[in-house]
Amino acid sequence: MKKILLASVALFGLAGAASAADLPTRTAPPAPVIAAAPIFTWTGFYVGVNAGYGWNSNDTVTTINGLTFDLGDDGGFVGGGQVGYNYQIGSFVVGLEGDIQYADFGGNDRFDFNGDGILEDFNNSDWFGTVRARAGVAFDRALIYATGGFAFADGANGWTVGGGLEYAFTNNLSAKVEGLYVNLDNDNDFIDDNAEFGVVRAGLNYRFGTY
Repeated sequence: MKKILLASVALFGLAGAASAADLPTRTAPPAPVIAAAPIFTWTGFYVGVNAGYGWNSNDTVTTINGLTFDLGDDGGFVGGGQVGYNYQIGSFVVGLEGDIQYADFGGNDRFDFNGDGILEDFNNSDWFGTVRARAGVAFDRALIYATGGFAFADGANGWTVGGGLEYAFTNNLSAKVEGLYVNLDNDNDFIDDNAEFGVVRAGLNYRFGTY
């Protein structure tokens, strides 16, 4: 009798185990895979345009014989294009930018500086350019920066320094407001002319290869 009972218990146990194996499992479904949102970065090349206002901050030139001429302190439209590259390290951004500008500063007088019969007072020059380093701090899409470097125009050369604020309102488009002080040496054997002028301009950049 005991053998029959033991055999019955074993049989029911095996049947129960088989039924349990056939039941659906209650494990949780796999979590959906969500791609991490890309982090905005200032790193990359960019090109852009700008426009603003420039004005002479010195209004005289002095010849070698001591004569001084008044050039006026006029100002006018400044506009052009720029190209550059930024590299972001943490919150810090460094880069290099070059630009070419049309400048209409006006002026009262023009002189033949090099004796070729062409009137070429530098302060009335219709163009200038700069090649500058930029360094700043990024607050996500806002960038505050200082800038400075080499300036040139009409055979003159010198330096420039300034700063600005740039904001990326999309992943590839950014707008900036920038101020520059430019000092150019146009001296020769007959005249002492250190052209100094200020520029305030707004610009729009298209940035390549960013998120």
